[in-house]
Amino acid sequence: MAGPLPPRTGAVVGVVLAVTVVAAVLHYGDAPAVAIFVVSAVALAGLAWIVSFATERVGERFGPALTGVLQSTLGNLPELFIVLFALRAGEVVVAQTSILGSLFANALLVLGLVVVAGSARAPDGVMRFQRRLPNDTATLLLLASFIIVLLALSNAVSDRASQHQVEISAVGAVFLLLLYGFWLWGYLKSPDPPPSEPAHGPSVTLSVAVVLLSVAGVLAALVSDWFVDAIDPAVRELGISKTFAGIVIVAIAGNAVENVAGIVLATKGKNDLAISVVKNSVAQIAAFLFPALVLLSLPFEHRLTFVIPTVFVGALVLMAIAVWQITGDGEAAPFEGWALVALFLIVALLAWFEV
Repeated sequence: MAGPLPPRTGAVVGVVLAVTVVAAVLHYGDAPAVAIFVVSAVALAGLAWIVSFATERVGERFGPALTGVLQSTLGNLPELFIVLFALRAGEVVVAQTSILGSLFANALLVLGLVVVAGSARAPDGVMRFQRRLPNDTATLLLLASFIIVLLALSNAVSDRASQHQVEISAVGAVFLLLLYGFWLWGYLKSPDPPPSEPAHGPSVTLSVAVVLLSVAGVLAALVSDWFVDAIDPAVRELGISKTFAGIVIVAIAGNAVENVAGIVLATKGKNDLAISVVKNSVAQIAAFLFPALVLLSLPFEHRLTFVIPTVFVGALVLMAIAVWQITGDGEAAPFEGWALVALFLIVALLAWFEV
């Protein structure tokens, strides 16, 4: 690396890398699925801490906008690999629910916990942040929901358009990607607000922080693959549905980076960076990752489309409205954060009873 790590941070990084190696040995050594599942989950949590630490260091130099995009891009690598591996294996249900679960986990569970943590840190108990990103994210969510709702209605009534779901999904994916690129260009060009307080904690050079982000992101993708590979036998043994596995288990594990990074940043009063990390991830999944995977799946035998189960169509639309209503004014109280968490738990409960 370009420079030394502080002793305590270096020790934590060493432990995380050691756990990751153990997960690799268990995976390639055909160890019991439960062991791989547990160790991989611990490794993911550790890698998430590394990304959280490095993200904060990068944020000191570049501000919330670019840092949030960078962290979200690395944090969403597991979802990309999870869906591609699932489609290659013919697991369309796992692929679809993994994407939906990532949206629900980030926009409801993680964002809710970030609001709770940020509110607890605020002197008056209200978390405040810039309004543009929450509103932009809600717009992208509503646009993605618009395409999904139209295809769901078409599929429900079996009209002529329902016979061309793949083609409509592909064209819709192109429109979403173009809009996301247009939005991202303008968002990165906008000025960031000045930092509200100096950084605390151990400092490292920018090059070391970037290396930590890159290595942790790649390792998170690999460990997520091992984790998902162990889920199927564990699901059969525990009697859990694949819908629940995708919506809850895979989503939370795959989004461990955002889970830790956003909450930790909020507890330190870095509200704009915390919101940027989580909301950028939501925007990327809805308007970049989902449509990109639709296009990447075209050569596969089992293709990904925007046609999803009707009950989750409703949940997706209501989620977009709830996120807009709670964060669109640039401030949020603790009960609003808990409300988002409750919405996620309701979706998880529904997925639990799916067979």
